[in-house]
Parts: sequence; structure tokens; C-alpha cells
Amino acid sequence: MLKKCLGVRGRVVKERKLYMVGQTRVHIDTVEDLGHFMELEVVLRPEQTLEDGQAIAQDLRTKLGVKEDDLIDCAYVDMLLKK
Repeated sequence: MLKKCLGVRGRVVKERKLYMVGQTRVHIDTVEDLGHFMELEVVLRPEQTLEDGQAIAQDLRTKLGVKEDDLIDCAYVDMLLKK
């Protein structure tokens, strides 16, 4: 139904592995024709704020050696369409 209404912009083929580090979900994606990517998803407890979550993600990012320049903020399909 959605496909008929909105159409298809592209097709993303990926394999995802999920790891838990404390309260952070670490998604490791292998995306066909793009490569390897990592996403951090902090699962906040009710008493935690957005700022707490950002600090947790930043700490893990630092420990993993991920630099600010390595971050991307677009969808895989958008990257594939730009290729």
C-alpha cells in the first residue's frame, strides 16, 4: 500500500548485527555497495535525560575511536542515490 502511494526511491540491501554495551545498542551494518557502518542507540531509563543519553553515546564513541568527522546524518538510500 505504501509503495503504491509513495513510490520507491531505491533499494537498500544490508546485514545488521546487534550488540549491547551497557544500555547502548550498537548496530553494525554491512550495506551492499556502500560498506560498513555503526549506529549507537542509547536506551534511556525513565529518570535519564536526553543530555544523559548524548553523554553516554559520546563516551562510547570516544572509547571506540570514532571521530566527529566520521559521523554521517543521512539515510543509506540517499547515499546510494548519490553514487
